[in-house]
Amino acid sequence: MHVRHSPDGRSVIRFRAAGVVFLLAHLLLVGWLTLRPLDVPWVTAANLRPFDGIRADLALGGFEAARRIGEGLVLLAPLGVLLPMAGGRLLVSPWASLARTVAAGALLSSAIELGQTGVPGQVVDVDSILLNTVGVALAHLLVVPVSRARLRRGNRAGAGDLSHLGHEPRSLRDEAPQGTTPTISRVGIAP
Repeated sequence: MHVRHSPDGRSVIRFRAAGVVFLLAHLLLVGWLTLRPLDVPWVTAANLRPFDGIRADLALGGFEAARRIGEGLVLLAPLGVLLPMAGGRLLVSPWASLARTVAAGALLSSAIELGQTGVPGQVVDVDSILLNTVGVALAHLLVVPVSRARLRRGNRAGAGDLSHLGHEPRSLRDEAPQGTTPTISRVGIAP
């Protein structure tokens, strides 16, 4: 990414840096919550059938089901906002941003579940992957498009031109002339 040194460029860099810091902090918290060994007298069997765990949670009653399903939705939901924030793009297709963010959330959730196979007291649950991914998608849909539109509006209202900070391809005509290409003189072959 080409960033010119301007007050707007510095604010974008600070915004992205804050996104990266918050993202790393969140990932450390998630790692600690999900990959630490638990001292429990017994564990349930792994759930490899989609929606079986959600059905079991719903059978526990309203409050307990809402708590368990809510935990699954909330665990990785901040990634729906933090990943685009760390990317720092204002001018991007909303659908492409959603697809990238949800794919990253699903991959991270899958990696956590696979990592839990070797952790005592932790159990693999395919429904966790589904709930985590839905949480990432919901957080992204609720926050990111509105935030980007607001930032773009603020940009037009006098914050300066941030269009040069997007990932727009630059043509050769925009480049400054660099001079002639150096050449090597021909040397004859020795006998």
